[in-house]
Amino acid sequence: MDEFTKEFHRNRIQVSDIQRLILSAGSSVAALIDPRRHDMIACLGETTGQEALVKMLHYMRSTEEGQQILREKPRINTRTVNMDALKTYPEHTFGYAYIKFMEDNNITPDSRMEVRFLDDPELAYVMARYRETHDMVHAILDMPTNMLGEVTVKWVEALNTGLPMCYGGAVFGAFRLRPKQRQNYLRQYLPWALRTGNRIKPLISVYWEKRWDQDVSELRKELNIELMNGK
Repeated sequence: MDEFTKEFHRNRIQVSDIQRLILSAGSSVAALIDPRRHDMIACLGETTGQEALVKMLHYMRSTEEGQQILREKPRINTRTVNMDALKTYPEHTFGYAYIKFMEDNNITPDSRMEVRFLDDPELAYVMARYRETHDMVHAILDMPTNMLGEVTVKWVEALNTGLPMCYGGAVFGAFRLRPKQRQNYLRQYLPWALRTGNRIKPLISVYWEKRWDQDVSELRKELNIELMNGK
């Protein structure tokens, strides 16, 4: 048994269908009231996302890169990623773009919740992988972590993964935008997010850690990502 599966079984909380329904309803209300409740957002993702996770797993199994991720089950945190080493990468590389994004937004890869409410270890890994690569998606899309940036990324992720939690975050998060942000959102960010989400390749199968030294512009081209305003 691999390390992720061992850890998953230690953290897993077994729930019935009725309990899962109650958790789904409760976490959705809590997340709406306070979008900063990452524990509730994580719970909502696990209790509503199984169908989407199955499709994501199927796609990973259909690509060589996705198969490698499933075999190796890499984790993204400060124990597995040498953040200091990424600072030495050339400015045109994805590794540099990622570490610059993390430092500019003062965030760490160690803040992701463990998967607890899924039954299948493989689906649990897909959910963990989605969470742990969220910052990579921000970096490759060149989107900040403010509310406008988060809502925009959630639309891209929703269309790319099919996760109901992402659709919920995209739709209801937009209501929390300030008036000026809302204008920019409707005129520029939302159309770009819908266009991007519908055209890019599935990001769950990208082995980001193997791409640190890749030219970030080439990586975006490979994934069919065109930055807003052609940046």
